[in-house]
Amino acid sequence: QVQLVESGGGVVRTGGSLRLSCAASLRNFRFNDAAWYRQAPGKEREMVASITSGGSANYADSVKARFTISRDNAENTVVLQMTSLKPDDTAVYYCNADGIYYNDDGAPVVGRYWGQGTQVTVSS
Repeated sequence: QVQLVESGGGVVRTGGSLRLSCAASLRNFRFNDAAWYRQAPGKEREMVASITSGGSANYADSVKARFTISRDNAENTVVLQMTSLKPDDTAVYYCNADGIYYNDDGAPVVGRYWGQGTQVTVSS
């Protein structure tokens, strides 16, 4: 079974930047549509940015012009570049993607998967 693994979270001051990356545990996993979500303490999980297999991106109003989602095909990852960070951006960030991989029998497996999350903390 494939797992999505997020990296790049951390603590940054207001106005700083972070780059989150989402990779699959299986090298032959191919991302289709993907998105980044976040969940702050006491709040519901919300979609931050999404990207289609064709590269079309969509953003929550709260992050437009500050966050950029992209696909790194060479590394087979989905990246969220975050700039001008604010304390309100503090949350656990999750990668969500659907895609395809081939199991040990060579059969295609299609599914949608979540990562475990990475903490982003923006201090004032």
